[in-house]
Amino acid sequence: MPIQDPDSFLRHLYDIAVQVADPMAIIPQALPEKPSGRVVVIGAGKASARMAEAVESVWGACEGLVITRYGYDRPCEGIEIVEAAHPVPDEAGLVATSRMLHRLKGLEEGDFVLALISGGASALLVQPAGDITLAEKQAVNAALLASGAPIDKMNTVRKHLSRVKGGQLAAAAYPAKMLSLMISDVPGDDMAFIGSGPTVGDASTANDVRAILEKWNIEVPASVMAVLAGDTGVVAPGDASLSAVENRVIAAPSQSLAAAVREAVGAGCEVRLLGDDIEGEARDVAAEHAAAALAARGAKPVLLLSGGELTVTRRGNGVGGPNAEYALALAKALDGAEGIHAIACDTDGVDGAAEVAGAVITPHTLARAAELGADTDLALAQNDAHSFFATLGDQVVPGPTLTNVNDFRAILVLPDS
Repeated sequence: MPIQDPDSFLRHLYDIAVQVADPMAIIPQALPEKPSGRVVVIGAGKASARMAEAVESVWGACEGLVITRYGYDRPCEGIEIVEAAHPVPDEAGLVATSRMLHRLKGLEEGDFVLALISGGASALLVQPAGDITLAEKQAVNAALLASGAPIDKMNTVRKHLSRVKGGQLAAAAYPAKMLSLMISDVPGDDMAFIGSGPTVGDASTANDVRAILEKWNIEVPASVMAVLAGDTGVVAPGDASLSAVENRVIAAPSQSLAAAVREAVGAGCEVRLLGDDIEGEARDVAAEHAAAALAARGAKPVLLLSGGELTVTRRGNGVGGPNAEYALALAKALDGAEGIHAIACDTDGVDGAAEVAGAVITPHTLARAAELGADTDLALAQNDAHSFFATLGDQVVPGPTLTNVNDFRAILVLPDS
């Protein structure tokens, strides 16, 4: 696709990144032949219903239960799809997780479990440890999301407050053989942190969790501290109950970025990959990328491409997310620099808690905002980036993408005029 309209070109690259990670394209390549004995399909995550649909397109109707986000349902012949809340868990997720564990109870060595795990499983698989109530789990989850802690730290906490994460889902199916297929939404594709690793062992301890809570000033109820005072149920990597499990990542951010690279090179761009596993505060990373974009000006189009998972430390009460806040901070740092356009979107179609993937910016973003009465500094101070871009009409709203390979950010630097 030639670069005739910079904003349409950037949106096209985002669409390609999403398409490459479509479970209907990747699951058939990853599935073995369907075992002859009893087969149970389980799963959780924003992509899990689409993954289940893809499984049945190959294997036919299957027994099973999968939990996905509200609005992400897909038609399946035998696998039951349950919708629940994300990013803060709800009663539907709690009940469905209990039913999933019941399905795994009593499985034998000759049985086979296919687990379909993608980002979002941390909130959708809900079975609090100890005497922690659902309301308390919801409060802790909300505090984690507002703290600015990296995703691996949040997931470490989630594992130790759960009866299903940190290898416990796989342990519940033992001694049945399990194949866990994962779509990665975490920097570095560490399987232990995809959906809080329900089928992967973890060596972290309750002491590690207490240190995370202290560092990011996360207040928790007494029931949580009681759980952390003893041995949590997280399964150690070498535990015998994990000996029948094979874990495999079948889609990752790097693959989606590589597809965007090929498309951009074909359109005549010089591509500079800033990294597929970038973490950090969204506005700080935006400032760094703005400097890189300004330094990239030259005689041909340059595309700065990056992935990973940024965070936002909540300071205000606005409606925002890491991608929209990155885009807003990037626009502010570029200050109307000529010839620089950008897009920042989550590949799952949801940035933060809003049904918005992210936003696009142009050299005219700040000027248009001033004309429309949208205050850039106030929006940043209030973490209100989604409202800001809604005023400009520059939000990207693809709806449920049915996959999740993390953030997609592209900055297009056009040649000097």
